[in-house]
Amino acid sequence: MHNKSLLTALTSLIAIFAAIAASVGIFSEGGPGPSTITSVRGQEVTLYGKGAYYHMSAEVAPQGIAQDVVTLFIGVPLLLFSLALYRTGSLRGKILLSGTLGYFLTTYLFFTMMAMYNQLFILWVLLLSLAFHAFYISFRSIDEEELHAKTNPRHPVKFIGGFLIFCSLSIGLLWLSVIIPPLLSGSIPKQVEHYTTLVVQALDLSIALPAAFIAGLLLIKRKLFGYKLSAIYLIFLSILMTALSAKVIAMASLGYNVVPVIFIIPTFNLVSIICAMLTIRNITKSPS
Repeated sequence: MHNKSLLTALTSLIAIFAAIAASVGIFSEGGPGPSTITSVRGQEVTLYGKGAYYHMSAEVAPQGIAQDVVTLFIGVPLLLFSLALYRTGSLRGKILLSGTLGYFLTTYLFFTMMAMYNQLFILWVLLLSLAFHAFYISFRSIDEEELHAKTNPRHPVKFIGGFLIFCSLSIGLLWLSVIIPPLLSGSIPKQVEHYTTLVVQALDLSIALPAAFIAGLLLIKRKLFGYKLSAIYLIFLSILMTALSAKVIAMASLGYNVVPVIFIIPTFNLVSIICAMLTIRNITKSPS
């Protein structure tokens, strides 16, 4: 009961503060508009020049706004819905809540580590802290044996596990194609722009993609932890891929070249949603 009350408080605060942060990111204006600077590496970078993402590059700022849109209009409502379901004691609610909290944890980890310092910084730090502790409590609340017992024996573990493995390997190769050639030539990837390093690629290659691979492998082997990790990861991945699809659409609308990701990301998005829905549907209300 104590953990349920604590998790309710933490999640409610995340919903409130995330709605504020995302709204500021979307609707804030002001600033002189785009300008060009030279980075410490001698690279010419065009700054966005307005709103909360004033000092972000003109290529990255619209992606942050697109993610804010997904966070505000999909992430926050889903967070509140899954919390209400969790409070009924529903195992499906626990899975939904953990996966959704995983999205907020990842989102504000990226924002605090990559986005240029602005007036939202302390709010992002607060959200990262709240999401980390809420995710930990929610994750721990899911009993692996109960989940296994309530999962339909016909659950398509090979299809879902194979997708997670394929997704992790293909995105990993995509990121390595960005990193390896400049390393070999002694140059700097153009994606670095005026930022410190390739934050997204670093966190994906070190944490997110290995987790997807492990989840898929363990699920195929029908390990207890595989059912838990894959179910949570698929909810997280569905929301994250929706945000990534929104980013791709935003970049395409601005005239940037988004091939091949315009085909890759939405496809992964669709399949991840299908796999997440299959997973939730195959969790019964009573042990099988």
